[in-house]
Amino acid sequence: MELLKRASLVGVVMSARRLLSARGLNVSRGTRIVLSGIDFNLVEGEIVALIGENGSGKSTLLETLAGLHPMSSGYVKRHDLGEPKLIRDSEGSRGNIAGFGLTLQSDGICGEETVKERIDSALKISGVIASDDDIESILSQWGLEHRAKDNVSQLSDGLRRRVAVLAGLMPAAMQSEPTVVLLDEPSEGLDKASRDLLATWLRALSLRGNSIVIATHDSQMISVADRLLSFDSNGSLNSSQGESLGEISILPSPAKKFDASRFFEFINWSWRMEKRNPIDTVGRATPALVAMLLAFTLVGQIDIPQTSSLSTHVGNDLIAGLVLAPAFITAIVAPALIKRLAEERAGDWWRAMTGANSRAMFSIGGASFILPIPIMYLSWFVIAGDIDSSTNDEVLKWLWLPALSVIDISAAAAALHLMVSDLNRSSAAAGSLLLLVLIWPFLELTSALSTIMESGMTFELSIGEPLSDILISSFSAILVWGVAVIIPED
Repeated sequence: MELLKRASLVGVVMSARRLLSARGLNVSRGTRIVLSGIDFNLVEGEIVALIGENGSGKSTLLETLAGLHPMSSGYVKRHDLGEPKLIRDSEGSRGNIAGFGLTLQSDGICGEETVKERIDSALKISGVIASDDDIESILSQWGLEHRAKDNVSQLSDGLRRRVAVLAGLMPAAMQSEPTVVLLDEPSEGLDKASRDLLATWLRALSLRGNSIVIATHDSQMISVADRLLSFDSNGSLNSSQGESLGEISILPSPAKKFDASRFFEFINWSWRMEKRNPIDTVGRATPALVAMLLAFTLVGQIDIPQTSSLSTHVGNDLIAGLVLAPAFITAIVAPALIKRLAEERAGDWWRAMTGANSRAMFSIGGASFILPIPIMYLSWFVIAGDIDSSTNDEVLKWLWLPALSVIDISAAAAALHLMVSDLNRSSAAAGSLLLLVLIWPFLELTSALSTIMESGMTFELSIGEPLSDILISSFSAILVWGVAVIIPED
């Protein structure tokens, strides 16, 4: 009976359609060639186990299939989304291929997420909406229902690993159409009961047509595979037949599909993390308030004579620069989002899930949208509070315009910080020097505010007018942002 079952499964694999393919992959890590000339097909309903010693290339291949590593040649494509869609190629191009399951060796979860939020994020970004009852039932099956509202940071290592594995399985378990699941050492850190449950889920998912790639040392995981791939010393693959054994679990019924917005899901995630632990807001506001107090002290020590138009202009420039400086500081401070994305490689999970333009999404999520306007108005009251009433009224009426431009500067600064964080040795790079390019937008805003103080707001678009200076500032910041987000991530 077992032989007949195995022969039947082999027959299905031989006739099934491809869900994922890779051609001519050459991937290096430093000076070492890890993958050399790899051709790989993953067909519907197949479980493939990547086996071998540590450092042989298992994780590199799996993460390359997820689009996380650059390659010197070759490409990876998904075939389960209608026409073949690019995941990544050697030219640096990436596709929007959300919808598959992924569990990284380092979990890929920010500790500020709750267990239920993580499962929700994995489902929604895959285009699936599951009911609370369905999620609670699955969490109960995995022994996590009593921790559903707990932050992941409060879990033991074993429970945290369960959450990471379940988040990788759920997109396949809840979709009506077969998809791809990539699991890196999924059983590592799990207890025996969880490993047994994982094995039964893998077989059940494959019988639904889902394709699964597992990088593993675990003999139990290897035993459920239809095909084994091992690496030789020169980075090539050797294939052998697996046993394809194991019991089958009862999976939840497929859930309702919807058009997933990767941008919305990521922004929603980053906002929840900040609302729960506002370290970004505090980290930006503190240096801004210090700068504001220093500027107030400085203004009190400077006596600017008002006997000529030139001295008036110089005084307005100084006041404008000091008023803008605290808001500018909030804009260029490195966002806390970078640390959140670095935690347990959460950023790599989101990069794989969001596909192309992930840095653009990250930079918008890391920009300061809330602080620039209140900080700028507070700066005006603290630094220029005793200015004459007509000038004060005019500035208060239009101060929000340069504040909006500071938000553009903040997005550009976040993109620069993210670009530097993607470097292999980001801490050794003088990335902060790149922020000097944002001095130009700041000077344009200083000129705009000084002109408003001196002669009021006008809407002419000629050089030197306030609106023109503000638009130039925003355009300059957007240009910096665009350059930062299009530079390849690796």
